[in-house]
Amino acid sequence: MSSGKETILIVEDDPSICEGLELNLRIEGYRTLSAGDAAGGLALLREERPDLLILDLMLPDGSGLDLLKTIRRDEDLVEMRVLILTALGLESDKVKGLRLGADDYLTKPFGLAELLARIDAALRRTRIERQAVARFGRVELDPTRREVRCAGQEVKLTRREYELLLYLVQHSDRVFSREQLLAAVWGPEYSGTTRTVDNFVRSLRAKLEPDPARPRHIITVHGLGYKLTR
Repeated sequence: MSSGKETILIVEDDPSICEGLELNLRIEGYRTLSAGDAAGGLALLREERPDLLILDLMLPDGSGLDLLKTIRRDEDLVEMRVLILTALGLESDKVKGLRLGADDYLTKPFGLAELLARIDAALRRTRIERQAVARFGRVELDPTRREVRCAGQEVKLTRREYELLLYLVQHSDRVFSREQLLAAVWGPEYSGTTRTVDNFVRSLRAKLEPDPARPRHIITVHGLGYKLTR
């Protein structure tokens, strides 16, 4: 059972599948919304801000992958959990969906118990992220409020600065190349150079490190990239 009235949007053009999913998700305690095409789905995403999207890839007005790209470029939707549910089961299809930002990928026909377990796993990660306040040095990052404080004082970050910091905090002590950070934070469609990452790291250090010239937490790993240490 879900731990609250979390909302799940289903974008699926097969009415029988959609109705069956809505029925079972409501039994599990979720609030459901549905749309039969990408345009309707996007309108509901922006209006309702659901907690998770179940997305079919073959829609009457285009590919679900195009909708996924739109979501990952939208600053108000970029953090939404997306589970692809589709008949396209080739490994290349799965890899493409995951690289474009899907959190999970399940092929039809599917088992209801497995789908419910995957939904719960995705939403559990969201619940944890919303509750946990991350700390390193003098810095506190509160994902619930999207606030960052340094030595007790709120620090104003741009959206990209915040997303980069959050990604590094969520994967602390792991080294990421500039290319990996661009793909994860700016998205696979971003066409800028890797110098963008360097500029944003420099800005974060200036705002958060006691001595930006000798950073203690946002560390350069020479020849590899960056990591955050707590």
